[in-house]
Amino acid sequence: MSEKVNVMIVDDHDMVRMGLKTYLMLEPTFHVMGEASNGQDVLDRLRKLDKSELPDLILMDLMMPVMNGAEATQAIMTEFPGMKIVMLTSFLEDDLVVQAIEAGAVSYVLKTVSAEELIYALQGAYRGMPVMTGDVSQALTRGIRQRTARENESGLTEREKEVLLLIAEGKTNKDIGEELHISIKTVKTHVSNLLMKCELDDRTQLAIYAHRQGWVKNKS
Repeated sequence: MSEKVNVMIVDDHDMVRMGLKTYLMLEPTFHVMGEASNGQDVLDRLRKLDKSELPDLILMDLMMPVMNGAEATQAIMTEFPGMKIVMLTSFLEDDLVVQAIEAGAVSYVLKTVSAEELIYALQGAYRGMPVMTGDVSQALTRGIRQRTARENESGLTEREKEVLLLIAEGKTNKDIGEELHISIKTVKTHVSNLLMKCELDDRTQLAIYAHRQGWVKNKS
């Protein structure tokens, strides 16, 4: 790789960001052009940049306060289509791997990888080629199977169930869109699908249905 690749590092721990920056200094083609402490922070920073100033890659931690990596990835891909994001995390929970990839991350890398493996993953992501270790690939496969089983059981997708639970909390379409980082049009589509799948007539009936299924947790 001869061209300079600008990378933004997103992690809520200062020492981790420092370590990652040190790793990237081993590869002269990478330049760390910015840092952020959580998903909302990186989103705010990207919004302040001109198109020509945007990073080529974002190295994103998954578990962060305020807005986690999967949520941030989904929001970034909505506002900045084509952005290449590599998820870096200590966690290998099946559902989290699926969430990260579905949100739009090119690759999912564990923090236990070596500097050389991290550089390889970033180089692959820059070229648009997903890079995952065997453990991550297996977790992705398991997560997809588990999600499929859950969908078959209830007939609802995970996103539809999220929308349903927010309806049960009395949220408006606008509230739901903001919380899930999706457009109001997309929310309306999910609501229509819910009404059809549950064979119900309105939002009130959907809320009652969610409570009867035991999906709504009582807040103390």
